Amino acid sequence: MITDPDKRSIILTNRRARHEYHVLETVEVGIVLRGTEVKSVRDGKLNVQDAYATVENGQLQLHNLHISPFEKGNIHNHDPMRVRTLLAHRKEIRKLAQKVHEKGLTLIPLQIYFAGRHLKIELGICKGKKTYDKRHALKSRDIKRDMERQL
Repeated sequence: MITDPDKRSIILTNRRARHEYHVLETVEVGIVLRGTEVKSVRDGKLNVQDAYATVENGQLQLHNLHISPFEKGNIHNHDPMRVRTLLAHRKEIRKLAQKVHEKGLTLIPLQIYFAGRHLKIELGICKGKKTYDKRHALKSRDIKRDMERQL
């Protein structure tokens, strides 16, 4: 776990999202979890590789977030791939719904962290990159790294 100066304990960063998508805007939202899910998240047993969010019936829903069952849990352990509800103000949800309905935009979790004692997710409004955009980003990053080494 990495600790930021603004009291955020970063649990997970979705580095692949920044490679696969152009992040246009970010929004911080909360998440509804069940008892043993919080313990698994604190242990870092989660995966956001294919996760995405949708707006359904006026609610934000997070799909494909895998939180492993708690090892010391019992029969009341949670389903690892269940759809989880995200918490945001109604105005923010409407704004996100309008942007998602635009062509090619999607909501991708970029970071999961604890702000105080509350688990937060940083959602990015993203547009998919083309293959040549990804190659260009890798090339420019390599050139920048080589220049820094030479200095």
